[in-house]
Amino acid sequence: MRAEPAVARDHRTDVAILGGGLSGLTLAIQLRQRHPDLAVTVIERRQHPVREAAHKVGESSVEIGAHYFASVLGLREHLDQQHIRKFGFRFFFSDGSDRVDQCTELGVSELMPTPSWQIDRGRFENHLGVRARELGVRFDDGATVREIDLAEDDGDHAVQVEQGDSRHTVTCRWLVDAGGRAGLLKRKLGLAMANGHDANAVWWRVDGFIDPNSWSQDPQWLQRCDPPDRWRSTNHMCGPGYWFWLIPLSSGAHSVGIVCDGQMHPLETMNTHAKAMAWLRRHQPQVAATLDGGQHALQDFMFLRHFSHGAKQVFSSRRWALTGDAGLFLDPFYSPGSDFIAISNTYICDLIDKDRAGADLTPYADLYQQLYVSFYENTLTLYQDQYPLFGDTQVMPLKVIWDYTYYWALLAPLFFADRMTDLATLGRLRPAFQQAGALNLAIQPLLREWGQRNAGRPVPGARLLDQFRIDWFREMNGALSDTLDTAAFVARIGANVERMRWLAAELLQRARSEHPAIGDHGLDALLGDTSQLPVSLDASWYADAA
Repeated sequence: MRAEPAVARDHRTDVAILGGGLSGLTLAIQLRQRHPDLAVTVIERRQHPVREAAHKVGESSVEIGAHYFASVLGLREHLDQQHIRKFGFRFFFSDGSDRVDQCTELGVSELMPTPSWQIDRGRFENHLGVRARELGVRFDDGATVREIDLAEDDGDHAVQVEQGDSRHTVTCRWLVDAGGRAGLLKRKLGLAMANGHDANAVWWRVDGFIDPNSWSQDPQWLQRCDPPDRWRSTNHMCGPGYWFWLIPLSSGAHSVGIVCDGQMHPLETMNTHAKAMAWLRRHQPQVAATLDGGQHALQDFMFLRHFSHGAKQVFSSRRWALTGDAGLFLDPFYSPGSDFIAISNTYICDLIDKDRAGADLTPYADLYQQLYVSFYENTLTLYQDQYPLFGDTQVMPLKVIWDYTYYWALLAPLFFADRMTDLATLGRLRPAFQQAGALNLAIQPLLREWGQRNAGRPVPGARLLDQFRIDWFREMNGALSDTLDTAAFVARIGANVERMRWLAAELLQRARSEHPAIGDHGLDALLGDTSQLPVSLDASWYADAA
């Protein structure tokens, strides 16, 4: 008979964080940096340190998440020294091809101004654990949450924890679930919510780096990029209904994975390593040949059905919150996971700040809930029902330009400027956000119909669609770090939305030139008179994309 765990000494903390992964540890660090006197306890199921190349998705960072890690949390030196500077996103439209150098390639030929990194999650989370303890966080690893009792009034919440052969109670004023898909609070409170994005993923790690440059002997193709380090990109091998990722990890492994529309590529065709490799030999034979070559031993394998999910609530005036995968998760295509961790942690910190100041939390929790969900729902439109486009060599490059323009126009500058909780400025920006959201809601179905009408269109040969050579696109990326006063910041956002309007008009014009009967999806009414709008993408780039 199993003995009952011994009772350990209970303790009280100001903030208890359930989960010591990426979202939980970054929140703990952020809280202690803001309030060195705040008692923070992290309760983590796994023993630390964890192995490097940990079996988690979320290795590719983009601008918001990268800025959060490097600048908000002050981890730039660790990222530069212990992880890989990312060479942007790169897309190869290479379905069924064993000659990637003869396909359309979309990406940058040089590094963009604003940095991001490929993050070895095991190495990074080990560093976060050490840093959290250095800051005075109580980090209880190897501990399992057995029960949660939420306070009904202004009293403390209580968490029953089992650690080794002992059991104890942690009481806390604030309780944050950062425990990932286990969704402890989500299940307890019935907050789970489907979002209609039917996508699945399988992924695995292999020993050694996979270098796309090894797939060609063509000197011109090899010299397209400066430096010629395609392997440092988040490489997307694209086809109708799917994409395959290649992400290098600084510990000497490569992360690879298939993400696909659940109807076009059923999970049952790839839910073992053998099936996934057979699928890869059909759809990306050049990658499969590399993996079959014997130099990249398998480390692990995982699959996940219906990975995208919502939540009915993530912030509560009753002093609890969800962050990371415990709350919402979108899609890994543009690597937004760490972005939404950064945003949710920022809102949680501000709510705790206001609680410490004695403020009534209800209006703030409600507003941050509304803002966070709106960011999530607007971003979801970039993915939902759009996977059939992923193999279209004409429409998909233009979609990537649009989607990134939308991201750099609004949400990214808001976070970089530390204005996520600046309610006065957010109020002034509301019309710009509404206009940009309306444009995006019209552009996404336009792109979808354009792709449907392109069925049977000939596939172009070898070419690089170089995003670095689009001057305004590169400048938008670099401008994220600009320091602006409120008036200049509001004007900048207005100019960014006007840039979106120019681009939307061009996309509609281009779509009509290809398919005169295509619907406008409400764009004509939104755009008004476009006769005087300047060109946003130059003719040569459009010709290449077409």
